Amino acid sequence: MTAGTARLPAVTVLRTAEDEETDLETFRENRLKGAYDEWPNEAGFDGLTEERGPIELKIQGEIPAWAAGALYRTGPGYCKVEDTPNGTYYISHWFDGLAHTHKFDIIPPEPESSGSTRVLYSSRRQCDELVKEIQTSGPQGRFTFGQRRDPCVGLFGKVMSVFSRGTGPNVCVAVNANVPGLTSSEKTVQGPAAPGHRNGVRSVWLSTDANPLLEIDPDTLEPVGTARQDKLHPDLTGPLSCAHAQRDPETGDMFNFNLGFGRTATYRIFRVSAATGKTEILASISESQARPAYIHSFFLSKSFVVLCVPSTHLGLNGLKVPWERNLLDAIEPFDESKRCRWYFVDRLQGKGLVATFETPAGFFFHSTNAFEEPSADGDGVDVFCEAASYQNLNILTNLYYDVLLNRDDAANKFWQHGDRVKNGYASLRRYRFRIPNNETTENAPQEPELLLSIPAPHAGELPTINPAYLTRRHRYVYSLSDRGLSTLLDTIVKTDADARAALMWQCPRAHTPGEPIFVPRPGAEAGAEDDGVVLSVVLDGTAQKSYLLCLDARTMTELGRAECGFVVGLGFHGIHAPSGPGMS
Repeated sequence: MTAGTARLPAVTVLRTAEDEETDLETFRENRLKGAYDEWPNEAGFDGLTEERGPIELKIQGEIPAWAAGALYRTGPGYCKVEDTPNGTYYISHWFDGLAHTHKFDIIPPEPESSGSTRVLYSSRRQCDELVKEIQTSGPQGRFTFGQRRDPCVGLFGKVMSVFSRGTGPNVCVAVNANVPGLTSSEKTVQGPAAPGHRNGVRSVWLSTDANPLLEIDPDTLEPVGTARQDKLHPDLTGPLSCAHAQRDPETGDMFNFNLGFGRTATYRIFRVSAATGKTEILASISESQARPAYIHSFFLSKSFVVLCVPSTHLGLNGLKVPWERNLLDAIEPFDESKRCRWYFVDRLQGKGLVATFETPAGFFFHSTNAFEEPSADGDGVDVFCEAASYQNLNILTNLYYDVLLNRDDAANKFWQHGDRVKNGYASLRRYRFRIPNNETTENAPQEPELLLSIPAPHAGELPTINPAYLTRRHRYVYSLSDRGLSTLLDTIVKTDADARAALMWQCPRAHTPGEPIFVPRPGAEAGAEDDGVVLSVVLDGTAQKSYLLCLDARTMTELGRAECGFVVGLGFHGIHAPSGPGMS
């Protein structure tokens, strides 16, 4: 890998552990010299349109018929509101962009036909009423993630319903299908051009790092209604939660936490039964060391719910959130003495909190997986937890629109701080926690063993794995990485945790990828963990058009793409709901 800003085609490159230091240094060099100036992203953040459709996309190459299903994606849409009482209202932070959800229907050819896979696309905004409110009355002081002044509602304005009134929350971080325990307008979606081919999606809920959820119609994507966690259990009244609820891959049970503020914070870890719809609180964690924090994901193994409280502590035990009117300004400055604290909650035998650990100060958005193995001495179990981790909190301020779009030289100013370049990247980290059979929380927190730390660009953000390996030992992680060529991300990488190798699909110049979603091949052989495809929505920032990319998950080479004649916004997360005859 070499530094530079020459025109780059797409290329698949294998890198090994011996290349890590060189490739990381190249990332830093590209950042310092502003290589991102030749990687336009503007089209992915502004001027975005709805395509309620569905409309058929042009296929180049081939998308396997067995990848059929519905790919839902959500995230921020436009970043400003025109015609308000005070003129144009500009949104400051990417996490506060207004909700826009997308659907790609991947339709297999008819049996015995010579046709090929088709892709239909549709999208819908979820904030029309909110936009009307802002245009009529202006920003109402709603809570946001990082609005710099006169906040309106945002991704995390959300805390909203507890602290303020107004139009419903702006929810667009993660997509959840068939959420148990909530009353919804369930219906089984049938593909628009594949009679008898169903994808099993009965309801779709959008979530964010707060209490409310937004239901959308799984077919039209139209907002249906909202729900709060106290509908699941009356004690779940705290304003914050986690965008990434976890699901048991065998039972379908859903796990999450609810965070309440007060003299001491209270984390309520809960489970919603897929069979009965009933909610059980597994543990309530309320101690002086359990600081309220911004937490985007957690971990689920076969026996434990694992909550890691990172160094994103909220000031005044959380009460600084309403004072600052946004979450980002309520986070205390990074301090290496504010170590990450890990809580292990039993989810099988009703034992509640069974162990506590600490690791060095830092932050993570996304966990990848957690799995268990018997301890070598036979006394207990080893729990392995893996996440895309950061050494500090700089990533949070990196995601202001001014920095992402380099407005008024903001990106250049941001990256000229040496520590931001030196430590401004994600690393794939895996810890081993030993839980003895006679587990107890009475002893001082222990420190786990760090088994793995693979830095960018050999690992990255928005990580996903083969869903068949959830709560099992996995080898491969698919994520978006950064070679320093974009203000956002510029590479899709398959990280081999066993071999400590990285197979990279290095994007063409100005092609910004979205979250890589793994779709396993039906009937894949046991142990064939990478037998499948990776789907990613990619923005060509120069042509100002997007496409749905399909990569062979084993070789990380392109199989095909579905081309849009327009831009699909740079969003956050999605799910692939497979379809097949008779699914329900």
